Amino acid sequence: MASSSNPGRTPPLVAAIVCSVLLLAGGAAGNFYQDVDITWGDGRGKILGNGQLLTLSLDRLSGSGFQSKNQYLYGRFDMQIKLVPGNSAGTVATFYLSSQGSQHDEIDFEFLGNASGEPYTVHTNVYSQGKGGREQQFRMWFDPTKDFHTYSVLWNPSHILFYVDGTPIREYRNTEATTGVAFPRAQAMRVYASLWDAEEWATQGGRVRTDWSRAPFTASYRGLAASGCTSQDATACANPGSPWMYQQQLDSASQDRLRQVQRDYMIYNYCADTYRFPQGLPPECTAK
Repeated sequence: MASSSNPGRTPPLVAAIVCSVLLLAGGAAGNFYQDVDITWGDGRGKILGNGQLLTLSLDRLSGSGFQSKNQYLYGRFDMQIKLVPGNSAGTVATFYLSSQGSQHDEIDFEFLGNASGEPYTVHTNVYSQGKGGREQQFRMWFDPTKDFHTYSVLWNPSHILFYVDGTPIREYRNTEATTGVAFPRAQAMRVYASLWDAEEWATQGGRVRTDWSRAPFTASYRGLAASGCTSQDATACANPGSPWMYQQQLDSASQDRLRQVQRDYMIYNYCADTYRFPQGLPPECTAK
């Protein structure tokens, strides 16, 4: 487990990937009216600003959420989010990709709220064929409630990359050929976002509960850019000319940035948790 907290140090940015090809859906930030459906919350999710802003709210009765109209098999997905301000203990805002069913694949950003003045936890996870448990957690080098920040996922057959404001914070590589650990590569996924109550576990292991007198809690989303393959043909979606195939591995500068973030801001890594895995770490953790 690495130590956290170096709020004065801002990692350099990584340039965004911008291009277009056949089978490409989205790209530049779209319009929420056209791109998503609000799927639950009984009016607590609202599209504003002519489709440029979407807010999700949570109160004691319910949270809220939305999903993309399109499904994707590989792509790059960016979302600008401003998280719940003030005392957000017990709340979880999300931005993630997921397929359906008990053997689903999933790529997660979850933002675990905290008491006023305490930092958010950015929780990442990868599920393949229904199995998750691949958590890495981070603090941010900024206050994510003061302004919008961009959270991104790049997913292709080689790896999954998590970015914050263009800086890579996590890489999950496809080691299936050498370890037998399944990698998300055959199930199309939608983009999802939600705001919900997880006071039983979200903040300091459930020791700090939600202060419902502060409800409704609201998180704001804008700038959804989904550049992904909408074909269900894995071979077509893995075409080398596709923009999501552009980055097969991080260059040396990006690797340095990734190591810096993980050194300074990571607070949990399942691949370093020998207490949780006394019989040995998961095979993907030690794969070359």
